Amino acid sequence: MLDEAVALLSGDLTALDLACSRFRPDSEIRRAETGAGVEVSPLLAAHLDAALRAAELTDGLVDPTVGTCLEGIGYDRDLAAVTDGPDAPRPAPGWWRLGRYGRTVVIPRGVRVDLGSTAKALAADHAAARITDRTGAGVLVNLGGDIAVAGRAPLGGWRVRVGEDHTADSGPVVTLRSGGLATSGTTRRRWRRAGNTRHHVVDPRTGLPTAGPWRTVSVAAATCLDANTAATAALVLGADAAARLAAAGLPARLVGTDGRVTHVGGWV
Repeated sequence: MLDEAVALLSGDLTALDLACSRFRPDSEIRRAETGAGVEVSPLLAAHLDAALRAAELTDGLVDPTVGTCLEGIGYDRDLAAVTDGPDAPRPAPGWWRLGRYGRTVVIPRGVRVDLGSTAKALAADHAAARITDRTGAGVLVNLGGDIAVAGRAPLGGWRVRVGEDHTADSGPVVTLRSGGLATSGTTRRRWRRAGNTRHHVVDPRTGLPTAGPWRTVSVAAATCLDANTAATAALVLGADAAARLAAAGLPARLVGTDGRVTHVGGWV
């Protein structure tokens, strides 16, 4: 059963990379950035819909056109290959500029789409559900801190350590029985550019990495996609994030740049 589950997940991740990677010139999303209408696969259509929904729900704080911003600050290739150079920060073109008409997508020429903020989370949700359907087993899928569970949980629930850098030896242990958990942070995926340290969580309004009071935000929600959307938006929003998460009733753990921890929404 485990071998089957691993094979299903591996196949899903290969398909995700081919559809959504902004680092592959042959990926479907890169081939769609033509300025003209392009018919896309059901997989890419689902991920674009998820990204646009996240943008609408967060009033643009989570915006798939930040790919343009990331290129401007040097993150235009795999992180291991990023080199120093001049900065050219610019605000995101805006998610509303992407057109979806059935399976046809219109991405204006010059706009670079980055689905990284939602793609792993949606993939975790889909993979957990598909593996449970195929095997009948309870499943937990963890894709770099984006966690989705499906099916029957083990006795006492799934025990998950919430690490600030997604390692196994830091952070508290929480219990999941359904839904998803996502951690977004600024402590990983860092590089130097024009004498500055940059990270990958970008404020679409400025085109620069977020500089708010939080270094990581962990959120639990009905799906991993919803959890990731809320966690990323919180990092971008900054000081008002705790109040917004509390108002939404989402259990969350926010770690400040000074190391102080804030719990909201019933997180214990």
